Amino acid sequence: MNSGSSALQNEATIVDLIPALRAFARTFCRDKTDADDLVQETLLKGIAHIDQFEPGTRIKSWLFTIMRNTFYTRHKVYTREAPGMSDCASARSITYGDQEWHIRSQEVHAAMGKLPPQQREVLVLIAILGVSYEETASICGCAIGTIKSRLNRARMSLLEDLGETSAATAVDSCTNVPLPFGQSPSRR
Repeated sequence: MNSGSSALQNEATIVDLIPALRAFARTFCRDKTDADDLVQETLLKGIAHIDQFEPGTRIKSWLFTIMRNTFYTRHKVYTREAPGMSDCASARSITYGDQEWHIRSQEVHAAMGKLPPQQREVLVLIAILGVSYEETASICGCAIGTIKSRLNRARMSLLEDLGETSAATAVDSCTNVPLPFGQSPSRR
């Protein structure tokens, strides 16, 4: 395959990864607009530097690493500037759907927000996005043992914050809560 068609194939793959990039961006940014901006910046950097992508490696991991580094760079700049939007009422999310589900969702979101960023990142990558331990270790730049430790600590903290005794009871407590669009909770 020539380099032109390879670049087009990589760009098509990048477009297919946009939903996963959005989900990963939401772990860093609470505001949907900020998350979309992070995705856009990641895509621009990824496409601009596609020639630096190493064939034979996973493009998803490469993009997640770009996003992670972009976020931390932006975060350093924002903490120096301190924009002061945290108290803005219009930046808060709007309530939709069934109230029980929404309340439980808010509880989970708040509990995840209390997690240290490294634990939250690992939890989202593995438990929500389904990224392997090996890929997560590559994205985070640490050993698999560290990933497993962070994931376990994140799960334990979530269970404690949500007042659950085990993952099984947490899932069972959600089975009576109607999910949007007729979905049912998946058991792993």
